[in-house]
Amino acid sequence: MNMPADTQETGHLATNIAHFARALRTCGLKIGPATILDAIVAVEAAGIGTQSQFRAVLRSVLVSRKEDLAVFEDAFQLFWRSPDMTRKIQTLMSPLSQRSPAKEKSKPGRTRVSTALMPLQQRKPPQQPGEETHVDASQTASAFEVLKTVDFAQMTLSELDRAKAAIEKLALPDDLVKTRRLGPSHSGRIDPRASMRASLAQGGDVMIPRFRQRRQKPPPLVFLADISGSMSDYTRILLHFVHMLSERRPQVSTFLFGTRLSNVSRQLRSKDPDQAMDECATAVRDWSGGTRIGQTLKEFNRLWARRVLAQGAVVLLITDGLEHQNIDLLEKEINRLHRSCRRLIWLNPLLRYDMFQPNARGIRAMLPHVDEFRPVHNLASLQDLVNALNKT
Repeated sequence: MNMPADTQETGHLATNIAHFARALRTCGLKIGPATILDAIVAVEAAGIGTQSQFRAVLRSVLVSRKEDLAVFEDAFQLFWRSPDMTRKIQTLMSPLSQRSPAKEKSKPGRTRVSTALMPLQQRKPPQQPGEETHVDASQTASAFEVLKTVDFAQMTLSELDRAKAAIEKLALPDDLVKTRRLGPSHSGRIDPRASMRASLAQGGDVMIPRFRQRRQKPPPLVFLADISGSMSDYTRILLHFVHMLSERRPQVSTFLFGTRLSNVSRQLRSKDPDQAMDECATAVRDWSGGTRIGQTLKEFNRLWARRVLAQGAVVLLITDGLEHQNIDLLEKEINRLHRSCRRLIWLNPLLRYDMFQPNARGIRAMLPHVDEFRPVHNLASLQDLVNALNKT
């Protein structure tokens, strides 16, 4: 892939590299003006060469974190190989390869990349001077207010994308609790050692009191999410909420269960939400299958409770409670889980029905052992959950 002489003279390649870097920055990569200049200088020094060489040069300069590699690869394919790009950009690259008619599986980061490149591909014509657009908004509701009340299971693909974006903007719960450890403070009890050190640092003539008080930090959060066939539509979107919390606060553990228990806490620590969801789907083998709530709770209590329920953890159990076997085991294990944590909040999408009644045997066995019983089926219920966590 050699650069034509006319392109060298016009310098359009540098402009295209700058546009590409800005698109990456929109996708979340940490790229500044100095990095863009370094990328242009690196391409000039190394030459364009083949497509793989050109990609390697840009990747070495523009990518500084491992989690950004997937986004870079998708952005490079869409920006430099899309048939909708400018003809001058296409002349810099090799001819487009023939794609299979079969639909390709969406790759991690593809959603953010497509959104970032959309302004480059679809630009609306400017409005002519003198033209005014009048919109009658009387007796209409905000689109976001309507979206907040739409059931996750009834959302279209576009509504799911908007819901995921809204989840990313949710405020973190303000649920700080006092710990046993003491830390520096402007008030509270006097810290004799710190006061003495401060006095000796100034010659020992003046004693300036130093204070300390109990530190505050958010309690650990533990999610136990049902991924059986009746819950899969809700669990997929709720994992984006869990991913947002895992990225912004410490000590968030996530377990998925159907017929077996799977710890996906490490997968959800990936910075890119699409990559995190893809890794969760790979790690879990019993998605959209059956469910054994009592058995999986027993496995959690035996193998994980002592590790993740320390320091007053709050457990959020996401399931419909439709267990038909081993009801005695279910009641025993949910009681053990309740006594091992600070709060046990049961999130059940069946509460979306106004005429809901706890008639199922599994629900009746679990209800006496939970602190709160809340719905989780739309954005409004997630906001109510955040408000409830503030009361920890």
